[in-house]
Amino acid sequence: GEAPATTADYGLSRREFEVLALLVAGHSNGGIADALFISPRTAASHVGHILAKLGVESRAAAVARAIRDGLA
Repeated sequence: GEAPATTADYGLSRREFEVLALLVAGHSNGGIADALFISPRTAASHVGHILAKLGVESRAAAVARAIRDGLA
């Protein structure tokens, strides 16, 4: 089979990868913000970038893609 995708395949930054892991764990933007010591607005911005880079429409789809591709 194909090798699993890596964060580099999607162009995710290290910070975006951290945010994605928290998304997979079920955190809200507020929870992500608290965990990473950033503002909820910044957390939301990271989530938006992740959705765009993964080519998905929703947080749930981003989580599914992350799990499918072995990013999480």
